[in-house]
Amino acid sequence: MTTHGATTVGAHRQRALPAFALLALALYATGIGPRPDGAAWDRTYDIVLANLAYLAAVPAAWLASRRVPAEQMAWRALSCALLLSLTSNLIRTPAAGLQGNEPYPLLVDAGALISYLLLYVAMVGFIRSRVARFHPSMWLDGLIGALGTLAVGVAFVIGPYLDPTAGRPAVELVNLTLPVSDVLMLALLVAVGSILGVRLDRTLALMSLALGCLLVADLSLFTRTVSGTYVDGGPTDAFWVLGVVVATLTAHLAQPRAAGTAAAPRERLGWRLLALPAVCNVAGLVVLAVGWAGDLPVAAAWLAVGCALAAAARTAVTFREVRAFHEVNLQARTDELTGLPNRRVLHEAGEQMLATTTSQRPAALLLLDLDGFKEVNDSLGHSAGDQLLRQIGPRLTARLRAGDLLARLGGDEFAVLLPDTGVDAARARAEELRDLLLQPFVVDGVRLHVGVSIGVATAPVPAASVQELLRCADVAMYAAKAGREGVNVYVPDPHGGTGDRLQTMEELRTALTGDELLIHLQPQVACEDGRVVGAEALVRWAHPVRGLLSPAELLPAAERAGLLRPLTDVVLDLALTAAARWWDTREVPVSVNLSAANVTDPDLPGKVVQALARHGLPARALTLELVEDTLMADPERGREVLAELRRLGVRTSIDDYGTGYSSLAYLRTLPADELKLDRSLTADVTTDPRAAAIVRHTVALAHDLGLRLVVEGVEDAAGGAALRELGADIAQGYAIARPMAVDDFLAWLEAPRHLLVPGDLDPVR
Repeated sequence: MTTHGATTVGAHRQRALPAFALLALALYATGIGPRPDGAAWDRTYDIVLANLAYLAAVPAAWLASRRVPAEQMAWRALSCALLLSLTSNLIRTPAAGLQGNEPYPLLVDAGALISYLLLYVAMVGFIRSRVARFHPSMWLDGLIGALGTLAVGVAFVIGPYLDPTAGRPAVELVNLTLPVSDVLMLALLVAVGSILGVRLDRTLALMSLALGCLLVADLSLFTRTVSGTYVDGGPTDAFWVLGVVVATLTAHLAQPRAAGTAAAPRERLGWRLLALPAVCNVAGLVVLAVGWAGDLPVAAAWLAVGCALAAAARTAVTFREVRAFHEVNLQARTDELTGLPNRRVLHEAGEQMLATTTSQRPAALLLLDLDGFKEVNDSLGHSAGDQLLRQIGPRLTARLRAGDLLARLGGDEFAVLLPDTGVDAARARAEELRDLLLQPFVVDGVRLHVGVSIGVATAPVPAASVQELLRCADVAMYAAKAGREGVNVYVPDPHGGTGDRLQTMEELRTALTGDELLIHLQPQVACEDGRVVGAEALVRWAHPVRGLLSPAELLPAAERAGLLRPLTDVVLDLALTAAARWWDTREVPVSVNLSAANVTDPDLPGKVVQALARHGLPARALTLELVEDTLMADPERGREVLAELRRLGVRTSIDDYGTGYSSLAYLRTLPADELKLDRSLTADVTTDPRAAAIVRHTVALAHDLGLRLVVEGVEDAAGGAALRELGADIAQGYAIARPMAVDDFLAWLEAPRHLLVPGDLDPVR
């Protein structure tokens, strides 16, 4: 009860601070107009009421530093700046006399200057907590904003007082400290807006307003002091108090942001990104035009020139980024080994084809899988296998029509889209292509024969989507392989499947409520230093008759039975149960894969929160992974669910990136924290410059979007070192460890050893 009471009292005190600041402003406002005569009243207004708001602002900012750890440096710097400003005011006001024009100690100006420096530190701290990674375009945007603002400030604010021949009295250098500090502060504010693309959150917007009030008051004081028209306690003096009150309100409203939001300065796209830099660049050109006759300070001209040069550099960087973007886009749509279109292109072309497919204009998909390809790799090596795969495209393309599409899906699997093709024509085309592939290949001077199994599926019946086409063709292809018939056309089973499939589905329903399902864990380590940063949970089925079944056998049965959602719920519970065993000693988060059924489940965020609470784990203990294609069923709803999960603090990851459906334009809208680069894109980085280029550009793209990059399939130390040099953040694969049972993982976690760091290093934090 005592602790709760103390907490309640502390909360009431925090809520009282902005009310106290507003009261101080109201009291000070009573003296803006006519005030009672006498030195006592004058001192009451100028010393007590003018500084009363600081008594609320200083502790409010300090309390905010404790409440928002990510912004601790910024709030503490602001608190110290306000305290120093208060101290300077209390010394200067009595020394300046009743009229406010008596000399005062030089130490006061030094204190004011230091307080401004602390304000700069505060603003830098605020933006640093929001942008985890600065890239060149961001630095240049901020530089353009700062230089353009400084050019205008020097030309039109400070400049007129530097030249006594302009009809104004010369101003002593010490008296220029205030306007110079103000212009620098304004330049910093504009730079912040340029970096964030004029999209400030509540804290930054209110802090900009507070500093803007202080700038108005400072510049008014300077100009009226120089002209000899300053009267103590005028209306513009209230802007100082108003700025302090707004700072108090800002500190009171500051709250920690959801996990994952600090790393990205939101989307730096569109007119918001260009607005401030463009305006500042135009302002710099205006300064150059006005100063052409030599009426403006030389410093203003040089600042304007610097602004123009920074804008030119920004243009060059933009062209380079656009070129890299298009290069990555091209590489992401092309299979790096064969040069054929990849799965992403197949999906896009399939969607376009199905949009015009009718029963009168049917379409077909052929799924080809080479027979005996593994033997070629085992006997002649992977280089021979790669040479064989490169010959598939040229051989088949010669027999395809102009509108047909041949794509490589991965491994030794290819697909052919056939628009305007019925089932009989598709079968005939499949037989023709099979005859082509049965002809011998020459690899390193050796004649090789391989077989091929082809599955045929048609649209709009029985498949109405690309996913259904692939599924049906896959079923037909495996039937062709099992029956050694070469070509098989998918025909829907009126009974919904064979007896074995029905039995497997029923056994899986029983397993979901029993103890047959378990997880294996595969560690993930940081490429930089080898420390363990995560573990992926992989489901296994301890079947009482068939033994331990992998996801490849379990997941299709769950999909056919409509059990993917409850299966994921079980895996999530098992993963969090395991994580709770090590979390108190090692904060290693666990990753769980989501299916499309889970991503579009409106109850998913609530289930995740309940599961975390049930196991006593924080949100950061969990990462949810999804492949890009899982969002295609309902993209808008999927994005809403994932955004809600991120708001709750749960990290999200795009799995198998580089093999899925979505375009790069779609990627930027996904609410994700990391990309997992598929093993097919990382396997050959040590030998294939094209593979290394894809990884390097994908790393740059991920980092520019504020995402971490996880590489899968790291099989050896050389591959891990190459991926680390290319900028990958996290590695997963056999070079670290194979998937292992929970108890084995706990033992490994006590003394982790892997190939990515020297053996004498301890890769555990």
